Amino acid sequence: MSYELVGITVLWIFLYGYIIVGSIDFGAGFYNFYAKLTKKDHVISKVIDRYLSPVWEVTNVFLVFFFIGIVGFFPDTAFYYGTALLVPGSIATILLAIRGAYYAFHHYGAKQTTFFQFLYGMTGLFIPASLSVVLTLSEGGFITVENEQVLIDYNALLTSPYSWSVVVLAIVSVLYISSFFLSYYAKSAKDEPAFELVRKYALTWSLPTILASFLVFFALSRHNPVHFQNMLSMAWIFILSFLFFCGAVYLLWKRKNLGTAFILVMLQFAAAFFGYGATHLPYILYPYLTIYSSFTNPAMATALVTAFIGGLLMLIPSLYLLMRLFLFNNKYVQGK
Repeated sequence: MSYELVGITVLWIFLYGYIIVGSIDFGAGFYNFYAKLTKKDHVISKVIDRYLSPVWEVTNVFLVFFFIGIVGFFPDTAFYYGTALLVPGSIATILLAIRGAYYAFHHYGAKQTTFFQFLYGMTGLFIPASLSVVLTLSEGGFITVENEQVLIDYNALLTSPYSWSVVVLAIVSVLYISSFFLSYYAKSAKDEPAFELVRKYALTWSLPTILASFLVFFALSRHNPVHFQNMLSMAWIFILSFLFFCGAVYLLWKRKNLGTAFILVMLQFAAAFFGYGATHLPYILYPYLTIYSSFTNPAMATALVTAFIGGLLMLIPSLYLLMRLFLFNNKYVQGK
């Protein structure tokens, strides 16, 4: 495997990690606010707080690794995406700052307000929506280069069916992934009322998630037929993703093997995400940027690959230790 493929694969793994961990975090925040709004916060707030308390500070590690790595491995991305992501990137940064402020006030402040919980909950939906713009732009059709200046057509971006289909998928996926994990977590805590509530959320968002996925496929076929044809050539991996989805929903419906159900959810998104990434290659930004035309020099590539693989090998045991000590510690989960 070439350095280019190793580099993009490592980055894709970090981005996938952020999608899973971040989705649980973002969705938990929204459900926390929604429960407050529907006066059911007494049912699930304790479960959500027990999850968020040890995890919220490490969620963005995956995102930081990805953005540092993408510029390190592929320096030209800074030129093309730097201007294009100025507005959505700034919005995402502000929203992340709001979430960080909420965490500080929530854990160290004496009083909570509905307004701050509203900000916290809604940022959990707006952040993935704003970050999803990166995937939309990568398909081409929105960015042009004139006189060595990158120009983005915001009118085309805001009126594109593909753009909005990706936003919808990002939002419903957050709610779907998070509710499946919280179902497992509530069951582990032996909190039946909380489990039944988040189980209902998970089943509710299952159908919209799969429909949004099909909507993205359809919109992509119109927006970038070349990429769509590549996806059809690897149709087996997306069929596998759908089978994982069916297995996860079945297990949750039957209220059994909830840990396995969440693993199936992770495999569902892994298959779809890596299938999407593989069929998008070699392009980082269609048609201007490929992993081969913008790759860094061999010496830097060796250093970066070594550093990022080393970072991944350190991060995984750290997360495992965090889960063993807190998330999957029976006494902690049950609030003892």
